[in-house]
Amino acid sequence: MSTLLAKAKLKPEFEDFFEDIARKVFRSTHDNESAVIRYEYFRGTDERTYYVLLSFENFDGFMTHQVADYHHNVDFMDCFEEFRLEWLDPIKGASPLVESETEGTVDSAHDDRWNQYVRNHSETTPEWWLPLRAGDS
Repeated sequence: MSTLLAKAKLKPEFEDFFEDIARKVFRSTHDNESAVIRYEYFRGTDERTYYVLLSFENFDGFMTHQVADYHHNVDFMDCFEEFRLEWLDPIKGASPLVESETEGTVDSAHDDRWNQYVRNHSETTPEWWLPLRAGDS
């Protein structure tokens, strides 16, 4: 499974534009992707701050989402003043989700867009997670 949290602070007056995009991408994701577990948008407490919770069956499911036309070809970046995508690792017994697969493999069987997303979003599993995961057993 691969689970992430995106945090975005929007440029002033982009809230309506962003929320319209969010609804469209939410619907398309849930209608078209078999590997999606969670894909949800939230408003944060701070003004113009939004969160997206993403969880997919595996890293490839996340990549399938990233390269989908309804996600890749959307003007999200025009909205952002700040943006951070962070890997999450669910705590066994405190979440129904399972530990995150945070790395993918560049593969010549996939196109350049896919492989660029793999390079941009792969991260080594944080070392501090490993002993805690072992204790989750």
